[in-house]
Amino acid sequence: MKRAKPADKPLRGLSGRLVLLGAGKMGSAMLEGWLARGLDPRRLVVLEPHPMKSIKALARRGVAINPRKRIAEASAVVIAVKPQNAPEAMPSVAPFVGQSTLALSIMAGKTIAFLQGALPAGTAIVRAMPNTPAAVGRSITVACANPMVSARQRKLASILLSAIGKVEWAKDETVMDAVTALSGSGPAYVFLLAEVMASAGIAAGLPPALATRLAHDTVAGSGELLHRSQLSAATLRENVTSPGGTTAAALDVLLGPGGLEELMTKAIEAATRRSRDLAG
Repeated sequence: MKRAKPADKPLRGLSGRLVLLGAGKMGSAMLEGWLARGLDPRRLVVLEPHPMKSIKALARRGVAINPRKRIAEASAVVIAVKPQNAPEAMPSVAPFVGQSTLALSIMAGKTIAFLQGALPAGTAIVRAMPNTPAAVGRSITVACANPMVSARQRKLASILLSAIGKVEWAKDETVMDAVTALSGSGPAYVFLLAEVMASAGIAAGLPPALATRLAHDTVAGSGELLHRSQLSAATLRENVTSPGGTTAAALDVLLGPGGLEELMTKAIEAATRRSRDLAG
């Protein structure tokens, strides 16, 4: 996979309109990222049947919220609805799709074949899987494209996605179910780690409030160290582990039979299967 390099405020030069279908948590995070990078609000169209107050407020800045009048075809449409709502939601975006329009989907499980069936023939389509750290600009997104996507449209997709974090490109769509299982669902695994660490601390005798703070800050701080360090996760783990020490005693359990690696492998296999099921 090749990593796309995010540019500084690259959206100021975006031509044409940008349509966002679905302004929930992920759609709103992308919207905020685009505006923060200088996108002219007057170029934005948001299609959302139940817009939050924060979305409605954008109308004062020139964003078109659920416009009734027909608007010309868009440079790009971003599809951010829940996958189970896709069949009923997709027809609302079709009028914005022209011969030169890029369709960028962040719906979990919905394949390029599904999107091609729901959009006009010949549409350039990028399927992408971001994750919830998009809310703080720290998403990691994997994207793949159909053959109709031009080099210019691929760059546009990278620009749109880099507004919420880093972007990786995959050559083969078949990896997307595993991507969904690892990074798409991954934040939940990390939050669960903080949760069970706190519970274990309480069981060891710590006051609940202190155990929660220690677990949360340890997970957050370790994640930031991993983000900033040039060292691998394995090396950072080894650097914390003294032979015969307390960390080594804990890792003997976590790395033993039925331990964390075995459980995580099973968890990601289960999530991968479910992602395939969602594709239908």
